Amino acid sequence: MSEVKGRFAPTPSGNMHVGNSFCYLLAWLSAKQQGGRIVLRMEDADLPRMRKSAVLQTLSDLEWLGLEWDEGPGPQQDGGLYYQSCRTEIYDRFFASLREKGTVYPCFCSRKDILLAAAPHAEDCTPVYPGTCWNLSSEKAVQRMKTQKPAWRLHLEPETITIHDRLFGRLSWDVQAECGDFPIRRTDGIYCYQFTTALDDVLMHISEVVRSNDLLASTPWQIYIQHLFGYQEPDYIHIPMLLDESGQRMAKRSVSLSICEIRKHYTPKEVLGRLAFLANLQSDWSPCTLEQLLSVFSWDRLPKQNIVIPKALFAKCQRETSQ
Repeated sequence: MSEVKGRFAPTPSGNMHVGNSFCYLLAWLSAKQQGGRIVLRMEDADLPRMRKSAVLQTLSDLEWLGLEWDEGPGPQQDGGLYYQSCRTEIYDRFFASLREKGTVYPCFCSRKDILLAAAPHAEDCTPVYPGTCWNLSSEKAVQRMKTQKPAWRLHLEPETITIHDRLFGRLSWDVQAECGDFPIRRTDGIYCYQFTTALDDVLMHISEVVRSNDLLASTPWQIYIQHLFGYQEPDYIHIPMLLDESGQRMAKRSVSLSICEIRKHYTPKEVLGRLAFLANLQSDWSPCTLEQLLSVFSWDRLPKQNIVIPKALFAKCQRETSQ
């Protein structure tokens, strides 16, 4: 049996929040309980949105929680390999290969165009691209590129993607009908999340992807890319989202529940205890260590539904921000 390799994949557009740390804790526990390794990769391909301060804060927050990584940015390692912003040449090669095969095409459609012409996605009501620009002749596409920068879409051939998610069980998608052609490079030349993440997971030999269930709809697209280049997809575990008491998902704008803010009021053991409580790994939120959690961790204990964070759980942070 090959070694298990999990990953942390933060997007450093803002400070890490409690929902991110919940995901990274579960990824760490799953990999380490199986004797595996963790890769830290900064998903900063969209450089205009990224903040250097958020990169440094994320590294600090992970270290503070004790969630150490085996590969990734660090003083003894080539950190550049683990920043997507430094991997453009790799993406360029794969993109060029797709252009040579004729499986990508320039797209000139606006979001409004797509919404007007598309059918809703079967899963989440997002529009399925109707293939408008796939049907453009090469002459017309060349002519339009003289006045308009296109995005580039990947054309999907008929394929059924099936996974066995650790929490959701068996899931299947008819990618052509349910997902549709999707962009892999934007009009500004920046490669899209689906493309970079799909490639990096297989190129870094990630065998287990733990991420929030709001990314479930991305899975068939990413697996399609991996299959297109002859790679086997990793195992996927889509965990419940953490919600505040109003039912809103955690986001980087949730300043009071950023780890940066939480660190001012709680110790690492107190935070781990609270995260373990949310994951149903212990019956209360008493402080604990990573070693203690390794002995009780099980995916069977994790709730399958999204989890509301009780306001009392991080009450000290809430009090300060409300003053």
